[in-house]
Amino acid sequence: MRTRIYLTFILIAFTANLALAQQTAVKEEKRQNDKPIHAEEKFVETQHSVRIGGQEVRYTATPGQLVLRRPNGEPRGNMFFVAYTRDGVTDMRSRPVTFCYNGGPGSATIWLHMGVLGPKRVQMAEEGFQPAPPYSLVDNEHSLLDVTDIVAIDAMSAGFSRAVDGEDPKQFHGVQQDIEAFSEFIHLYITKFNRWPSPKYLLGESYGTVRSAGVSQELQSRHGIELNGIVLVSSVIDFRTISEAPGNAIHYAGFLPTYTVTARYHKKLSADVQGSLEEIMDEAREFAFGEYIVALTKGNRLTSQEIDDMAKKVARLTGLSPEYVKQANLRINPQRFRKELLRDRRLMTGRLDSRFTGIDADAAGEGQEFDPSNTALSGPYMALFNDYIRNELKWVSEFKYRTRGPVRPWDYGTQYRARYLNLVDSLRSTMARNPFLEVLVTNGIYDMATPFAATEWTFDHLGFEPTYRERVRMTYYEAGHMMYIRPSMLKKFKQDVAQFILDTKGAALGAKIHEKN
Repeated sequence: MRTRIYLTFILIAFTANLALAQQTAVKEEKRQNDKPIHAEEKFVETQHSVRIGGQEVRYTATPGQLVLRRPNGEPRGNMFFVAYTRDGVTDMRSRPVTFCYNGGPGSATIWLHMGVLGPKRVQMAEEGFQPAPPYSLVDNEHSLLDVTDIVAIDAMSAGFSRAVDGEDPKQFHGVQQDIEAFSEFIHLYITKFNRWPSPKYLLGESYGTVRSAGVSQELQSRHGIELNGIVLVSSVIDFRTISEAPGNAIHYAGFLPTYTVTARYHKKLSADVQGSLEEIMDEAREFAFGEYIVALTKGNRLTSQEIDDMAKKVARLTGLSPEYVKQANLRINPQRFRKELLRDRRLMTGRLDSRFTGIDADAAGEGQEFDPSNTALSGPYMALFNDYIRNELKWVSEFKYRTRGPVRPWDYGTQYRARYLNLVDSLRSTMARNPFLEVLVTNGIYDMATPFAATEWTFDHLGFEPTYRERVRMTYYEAGHMMYIRPSMLKKFKQDVAQFILDTKGAALGAKIHEKN
């Protein structure tokens, strides 16, 4: 009896201490968030140089923040950015400026900034895998700074961007609200820094591609700003392609070719799947959007023999067993695939990059404890950015840099009435009104967040006049969602984007368009 009472007291004391610790953590977080946030436009400039393509590029780095305001002039928030501008440029009509951002929603732009675009980058291990600490920041010999100025923008509530005192940050946490904030920032930036004459580009990753579709339309219709080009990195502008909603056959078809290349990478494909990587991708595409999607749309009208036959075909191109495919009703969602493919090795594959593997809590479940391709990046990027921004770029802030902001729930808005968020027509509308606007889409074939075949399907339905397809370029990388973490793909990414900008930045494009007409 005494033992039971004693254990009860211990349990009560432990619970009380746990509650106290939680309350202390909450108070500490509240104290951090309660620091006064005043509307303040400020900038810090430092001069640097970097070697890109064997040549020295001198540049000015400018971390800063611009104040977003209501129509009556009242401040709403401070939006943080880091700009890199090449020194010695006098003619802004020939010097492009590229506005870039990550996705989330609610992600800071640390990944694009420190992974591919800026003059410094985080050095990953061989083939882009996780490095051992301590981490290294190195000159980025593949930065885009030799061909375009770069403005890396953090979404509101992410990075150092914050709503000012008295303003509810939720006013920025939604599809349209986010589009309006970024569009207002871009308008403010090009006015403040005299970039109206410059060729202008948007470069967004993941949810940032949704943002780009909306921002391009908002800039055009509301601010009178026309773009030369849009770069969509790991694109998803039609959420139907990644939604597992009942009856959505496009989702399963769009993911299947990514399953195929992933199984090939991990040597799990059937012996009879022969050919180069490109040939196998083509076979998977043809099957996925051919007889596979037809079978899925037939639903329960499939006969037992048809189910058996289809299960064998799906298994052949995914590395899974026909029995497992049948148990899943021929519909393999990506989370299950990442657990099942290497279950016999007690490994799971990554979501952002399916080349990565990790050890889960057990090998029996369907869900992942973590994404090994995500955790591989977080530590190196966060440590190096905080040191870089404060010590090298001289930005002083008492606030924590948030790699992901507290933006949930995200407001999808009544204007997007369909079941799925879809801004394809916003992009089509912008392109219709600006015949010079072109789009570059970059796809990581091991990306299991925004699969390449689903993106292809999306752009097959962008518009039905030939001009739309002619103005969209598709490029592919043997890497994942952040294809640039793999050194060989970083080099290719730079070459592809640089060529796109050179092709679209000025008079040569106009001559090409008029020649066609």
